[in-house]
Amino acid sequence: MTPATSAVDTAPKTYAWEVRATGLSVRAGRRKLAVDGLDLALGTGTHGLLGPNGAGKTTLIRALATVLRPAAGSLELLGTPVGAMGDHRALRRRIGYLPQEFGYYKRFTVREFVEYMAWLKEVPKADIPAAVQRAVERVGLADRADHRMKTLSGGMVRRAGIAQAIVNDPTVLLLDEPTVGLDPAQRLRLRELLQELGREACVIVSTHLVEDVAAACSDVVLFADGRLVFQGTPEALAAAGGPEHPGDSPLERGYSALLSNSAQPGGTW
Repeated sequence: MTPATSAVDTAPKTYAWEVRATGLSVRAGRRKLAVDGLDLALGTGTHGLLGPNGAGKTTLIRALATVLRPAAGSLELLGTPVGAMGDHRALRRRIGYLPQEFGYYKRFTVREFVEYMAWLKEVPKADIPAAVQRAVERVGLADRADHRMKTLSGGMVRRAGIAQAIVNDPTVLLLDEPTVGLDPAQRLRLRELLQELGREACVIVSTHLVEDVAAACSDVVLFADGRLVFQGTPEALAAAGGPEHPGDSPLERGYSALLSNSAQPGGTW
């Protein structure tokens, strides 16, 4: 890929929704339908994508990252349809993506890794040094920027992954289990960063940790068996449960109540 030699169009654009899915179905592998008939609209803000393991969260995130294409229905990102065919390079310049697992050259320093990812995302060459420095500072790795990736702890590698996801100042930021491996202090800082980023971008955080959503997100999307169970504020999620439902907090009890109801015959999604 040849890096861009001219500035990417950064003029502000207004979208009804940064993400809109209508009847969206996505397969994980050849047969399994991991996302099944999803209707969803997300705008600027920090959105928590909650659900148990196997709910389809990662498949949905990969579809939003244009890694997977829809099997049925429609998906629009930043006003651009995402289909089975087509070149989505221009769209990907506006997206930041942290998968659960990501590859890197172990001999790269943190700075070199984030620089390389900025180059792949076609950040203008003249802008890369400042963009990289800002990204590593925002994830608390400025003092490790010139350390090799192979010397980092698991939590630091995760933070380097977050830095590469935000180096291009994305309009849509997709983070799949970003708090894995982070210690409590680092999780608190990440929550603050997510709130900050959500003021100007559509940030989607996939997690199974209810407390992360409560602390960082203004909107909750609850997902189970490939379908939408609930979308609303953390307060509305908490109000869905009662003392009879399992959980150590009102949010966990609301989460349990909605999942239990969706699993019942005739339960609403």
